[in-house]
Amino acid sequence: MAKEYDLVVLGAGTGGYVAAIRASQLGMKVAVVEKAKLGGTCLHKGCIPSKALLRSAEVYKTVKNSADFGVESAPPALNFSRVQERKQGIVEQLYKGVQHLMKKGKIDVYEGYGRILGPSIFSPSPGTISVEKEGGADNEMLVPRFVLIATGSKPKTLPGLPVDRKHVLTSDEALQLETLPDSITIIGGGVIGIEWASMLADFGVKVTVLEYLPRILPLEDEAVSKEMLRAMKKKGVKVVTNAKVLADKTVADDAKTVVVYEHKGKTLEATAEKILVSVGRKANVDDIGLQNTDIRVENGTIITNEYYQTKESHIYAVGDVIGGLQLAHVASHEGIIAVEHMAGGSPQPLNIHQVPKCTYSSPEVASVGLSEAEAAEQGYKVKTGTFSFKAIGKALVYGDTSGFVKLVSDVDTDDLLGVHMIGPHVTDMISEAALAKVLDATAWEIGETIHPHPSLSEAVGEAALAVDGKAIHG
Repeated sequence: MAKEYDLVVLGAGTGGYVAAIRASQLGMKVAVVEKAKLGGTCLHKGCIPSKALLRSAEVYKTVKNSADFGVESAPPALNFSRVQERKQGIVEQLYKGVQHLMKKGKIDVYEGYGRILGPSIFSPSPGTISVEKEGGADNEMLVPRFVLIATGSKPKTLPGLPVDRKHVLTSDEALQLETLPDSITIIGGGVIGIEWASMLADFGVKVTVLEYLPRILPLEDEAVSKEMLRAMKKKGVKVVTNAKVLADKTVADDAKTVVVYEHKGKTLEATAEKILVSVGRKANVDDIGLQNTDIRVENGTIITNEYYQTKESHIYAVGDVIGGLQLAHVASHEGIIAVEHMAGGSPQPLNIHQVPKCTYSSPEVASVGLSEAEAAEQGYKVKTGTFSFKAIGKALVYGDTSGFVKLVSDVDTDDLLGVHMIGPHVTDMISEAALAKVLDATAWEIGETIHPHPSLSEAVGEAALAVDGKAIHG
């Protein structure tokens, strides 16, 4: 017997389960279909577990340097099994929280693989969901008024370099390491690659990063990329940019693990115990029944309008599966917009220039809006203000003065175009800049805001004043 719902969500990751909760709040009868665990990649294979490991690496580094704070102790010993236990404990606690939220919202959860069916006896239009269960049990049929596709993504791999889960890993396998390797070559210097490089270097692993593009963190402001390169080198990480990996010549077996790459006209080798492939993520659009619909897929992602409707107006899609900014908080916001649109509301479309982006390495990186180069490319006449954490008392007290805050403003209107940060705890500080973007603030207004002393946030106020040459301590 088919069960009817107002909304069925395919995928219970951050975008999916948040959308389900919002739909329940709006009075909709909701079901979610998830083949693995509630919480999806972010909770189980991404944001949360990786940040737990990064925090352990930060603590380990701090203890090793405790003498700098006047605290003398025996050399610390790293218990990586305990590190992994702590990580998993955090994941399990949050997993239980998501389960509770589903029960609180009276949202039905179906464990299994969901596929979209075409027109059938259940519905004259595509959208009936067939839930396939393990063990050969009969499929369950769900008949919704609306469908939300939130199937997420998985790590991309390099053609010619198969992931064997022993010598060649993606971030999925790296999160499950039982012991740390002595050395590792990371292919890709984007957000995920740099987070792993920072973490593993702080754990004492010898790290090499190979980046195809001219700079690491290529989507950040160029000044931030340069500062991160300096920070990585200070950690002992070898970074090679403009490196073209020759996957078909790379060797990964019990005898040796060697990445072969081209750099400045030469063919070179990077030898390490393991290889981590970090070259982006691929949307999960295969085998979910899209062929039974008129939904358009281009460049591997689902095409939607600004309210996340597909070509099938009753089927929506959000999160990594539609490309764009593949961030958990973006997926959540997209899910809310989609559901409110289904319910007949008029939600404000997402403005990507108001979305904060974060890299949780050490030092951290955070940004919102346009970089200086992007602003210039779009025709703005820009002025900038930069302030170093070296002049911030709280940074000195904290013991980390790396990095800076940089503001980009429009000369003609004084409007704030972008804010870029690298340094201690900037992923916590970026929300002030994101709010400023939402309120269409100017650098002057941020500079007029009283920032507490001593605090790291003083760097934001000083950078804002520096836009017009009025910084007090710089």
